[in-house]
Amino acid sequence: MKLLVIGSGGREHAIVWKLLQNENIQKIYVAPGNAGTETMEKTENINLSDIDSLLNFAKGNKIDLTILGSEELLVAGIVDKFQAEGLKIFGPHQRAAMLEGSKTFSKDFMKKHGVKTAEYENFDNYDKAYAYLDKCEYPLVIKASGLAAGKGVIIAQNRVEAEEALKDIMLDSKFGQAGAEVVIEEFLEGVEASILSFYDGNIIVPFVSAKDHKKIGEGETGLNTGGMGVIAPNPYVTTEVNELFIKDILEPTLRGLKAENLEFAGVIFFGLMITKNGVYSLEYNMRMGDPETQAVLPLLENDYLDLILHAIEGGLDMVEVKWKNKHSACVVMAAGGYPENYNKGDIIEGLDKVENLVFIAGAKNEKGIRTNGGRVLNLVALGDTLEDAREIAYKDIKNIKFQGAYYRKDIGAIK
Repeated sequence: MKLLVIGSGGREHAIVWKLLQNENIQKIYVAPGNAGTETMEKTENINLSDIDSLLNFAKGNKIDLTILGSEELLVAGIVDKFQAEGLKIFGPHQRAAMLEGSKTFSKDFMKKHGVKTAEYENFDNYDKAYAYLDKCEYPLVIKASGLAAGKGVIIAQNRVEAEEALKDIMLDSKFGQAGAEVVIEEFLEGVEASILSFYDGNIIVPFVSAKDHKKIGEGETGLNTGGMGVIAPNPYVTTEVNELFIKDILEPTLRGLKAENLEFAGVIFFGLMITKNGVYSLEYNMRMGDPETQAVLPLLENDYLDLILHAIEGGLDMVEVKWKNKHSACVVMAAGGYPENYNKGDIIEGLDKVENLVFIAGAKNEKGIRTNGGRVLNLVALGDTLEDAREIAYKDIKNIKFQGAYYRKDIGAIK
């Protein structure tokens, strides 16, 4: 088979790494890929990014299956266009992708179909949003409704911070068009969890749970990022929590998808908050998470391509998804200054000394491997315990050096 994987981050490097464990794969094209996918066996990076160019490439090169990594093209309707040309592609159609593309759409879907979620209001008018702050209790959460690379969520501790957040999002366009509409919702106190899943239009099959670390600073402080590290499984997702997730979130989501005719073959990523009052849905993502993918896929015993094909054929009920009895820790190495201003082009040393998995996120091959993004590398290790996995990952990190390298030292440090 010839595959096309679309994306350029650590997630896509991990997806290609997992796919290549299937011997039936003849070639994987990665668009545009990165320094990690460039040097892998049977892979070739191609410098394409717009839908029409990717569609023409897939048709011209007789691609058997296309797999999307990131969300932008899903929201733009790439699946609809590929399927209209008779091409096999794994992901939601444009209307279903709006469950990620619009937090307003997503929250309204949850409310309509009984998915347990925080109380909220939507606003596309700054003055009305500002006036609503008079009615709110603090802290509260203000979210840019559109796609903001995981950074468009602000927790306002008081009225002053809420006013500043609204100004940043709606007036100063800190997140571009993503902030033309906002969701203001109640603050939920608890522990976050991420559960990736496959959906085949009939059933949702959840993967092993994960715990992301969103903030740039240790102790979950500072600015939001795309994710500074992940552990899996999430130690807070107990049997009881998982049962609540199934009853209060997964099952009503499935009923809602069928009621709204949102059937597709693809990924549903459940962002959860575990509280003393139960498990709440924070958000849906309609693709594999980053860096959750990098921590979860190494634990998967099944062939990843086989799972995708079963989903596309509507046959996930025929497969038993199996997981290694291990723990996974993924630590992100970022460029200094991320998630704001940061350097590019710095040489990365020590990759050859890494003994476990390293997935390249923001790096290019230009007279050596050089930084080319905010999140540069993902160091991943498996262990019999979470502490073992953490210790191995941090041991590998000490071998790698580049100018301004930054990483959190508390990924997976459970209190």
